[in-house]
Amino acid sequence: MVNGCTGKMGKSVIQAADSAGLYVVPVSFDAEKKSGQTVEVCGKKILVHGPSDRESILASVFQEYPSLIVVDYTVPATINDNAELYGKVGVPFVMGTTGGDRDRLYKTVEESKVYAVISPQMGKQVVAFLAAMEIMAEQFPGAFSGYSLQVMESHQAGKLDTSGTAKAIISCFQKLGVSFDMDQIQMIRDPKQQIEMVGVPEEHLSGHAFHLYHLTSPDQTVSFEFQHNVCGRSIYAEGTVDAILFLAKKVKSKADKRLYNMIDVLREGNMK
Repeated sequence: MVNGCTGKMGKSVIQAADSAGLYVVPVSFDAEKKSGQTVEVCGKKILVHGPSDRESILASVFQEYPSLIVVDYTVPATINDNAELYGKVGVPFVMGTTGGDRDRLYKTVEESKVYAVISPQMGKQVVAFLAAMEIMAEQFPGAFSGYSLQVMESHQAGKLDTSGTAKAIISCFQKLGVSFDMDQIQMIRDPKQQIEMVGVPEEHLSGHAFHLYHLTSPDQTVSFEFQHNVCGRSIYAEGTVDAILFLAKKVKSKADKRLYNMIDVLREGNMK
């Protein structure tokens, strides 16, 4: 079940799930204004429901499909309420939506004891880079003390919040000794700047993620640059399918641990 199926990311996940042979439940939750719509993806007609009666609808769907896993690609403003709904009904979920109150989100999962994979980044290769950064931060704290950091992230104009991946990478740099506030991130959302300044191909203005992290030594004689550029959404959709398969195994085995992220999925070593 993919919530937010009217969006481009939701549709990409449905396509990837269908290609992987997974059954997509023909029901989805979205904003009230989209309630009653029927979305057709991969020949499947999916009925969209608004916020009203979500609990009874989800409980009914879960009863009909007991191995159900919900995928959430909605909007930052709704993810906490959505997670509380999934926890209340007891449905395992994969949360790819960024933003929201993350502490509250994790607390919801812990208290409800529902199985979940929550990650601001679903792209497997980007997750591997993030994992490497976390290992470096853990093993070499303070290695970049005194260095200054500049961060630029460019995403499609419809992405309202600051990149969760950028925040995670910056947290690693902070552990490495770099002083940097999250409000210093340069967010690029203007298409003209994205083409001329960032170098985003015009055909990918509606779906891209370009990140640049530039470090400079105190005396300006040494610099490091980390960059990862993604065009399109397939990398995230494929990673989401891996997360679904991973979580299904954890549910089936009744694993003690309930809350996972994409690094856990990566470490499992059986991604497609």
